[in-house]
Amino acid sequence: MKHAQFGPNGWTPELLGNLGGKTYVITGANAGAGFQAARILLGKGAEVVMLNRSAEKSAAAVNELREEFGAAAPVRFIRMDLAEQASVRMAAEEVLKTTPRIDALICNAAIAQVPTRKLTPDGFESQLGTNHYGHFTLCGMLFDRIEEAQGRIVVVASLGYNMGLKTIRFDDMNWDEGYGANTAYSQSKLAQMMFAYELQDRVKTAGRNVEVYVCHPGSSATSLISTSGSRTMRLVWWLMTKTPMVQTAEQGAYPEVMCATEEGLTEQRALYGPTGTREFVGPVGRGTLNAHAHDKPVMVRLWERSEKDTGFIWSL
Repeated sequence: MKHAQFGPNGWTPELLGNLGGKTYVITGANAGAGFQAARILLGKGAEVVMLNRSAEKSAAAVNELREEFGAAAPVRFIRMDLAEQASVRMAAEEVLKTTPRIDALICNAAIAQVPTRKLTPDGFESQLGTNHYGHFTLCGMLFDRIEEAQGRIVVVASLGYNMGLKTIRFDDMNWDEGYGANTAYSQSKLAQMMFAYELQDRVKTAGRNVEVYVCHPGSSATSLISTSGSRTMRLVWWLMTKTPMVQTAEQGAYPEVMCATEEGLTEQRALYGPTGTREFVGPVGRGTLNAHAHDKPVMVRLWERSEKDTGFIWSL
């Protein structure tokens, strides 16, 4: 079995030791899997810094966590809108000012299945601009701080990378023509994975000390589709949540927490997540990674295009 290294139940938070003295930065942590990841990490004694768009929802999430873990629980948020490069840069500067140590940056936030094509303030298709370009700049700005702790970058991907075109449409990345909510989403998640795998190669070449992992939550009952999807997608999803093909948001958080903390992960060029039925649900471990996700010429081209589009040049 693929998850044999963690036993028949796969990886669960019971395997975590005390995380006191460690700090985790999580994007999109005021709901869903990101919130559950924050809960698990706080429960093990870690400090958590949330990077979220909504100040109101973040304050509510922080209050909820403090009710559970005590008024002094080390959790706070910094406002960041991943869709706006200027906001990402400001938030990253704030993190660098206030957070002396980053053991892992968990790139959890995403928007999905946006029904009609929208552009970010910087002129990118909204899913690509938010899910990929936002995290591309954030990871670059925080990289040195992460390396100081010999830390990790965790990219939360999606099985959606197996749908759509299975490559990057460089001649029309913003879908001026032929926009489809699912195809554009699939491209954005594939882009995130390609970024992570290319980053692994660049880190290795440069002899830098950061591990990069890619995971996906499987099919979990988070607010993602219900907040940005179309009415039809929301209905389909609501019906699916009533079946055994969907697990809880807490279970959806296991892969990202595992990738941020587990010492026994030997392989970075991998995709971690549920290993049960269609890899939607089931014990968490190493799943199937299809080759189109690390097609080297496409990865290199995407990296160069991402630097050009965001104006953020990585120094590795």
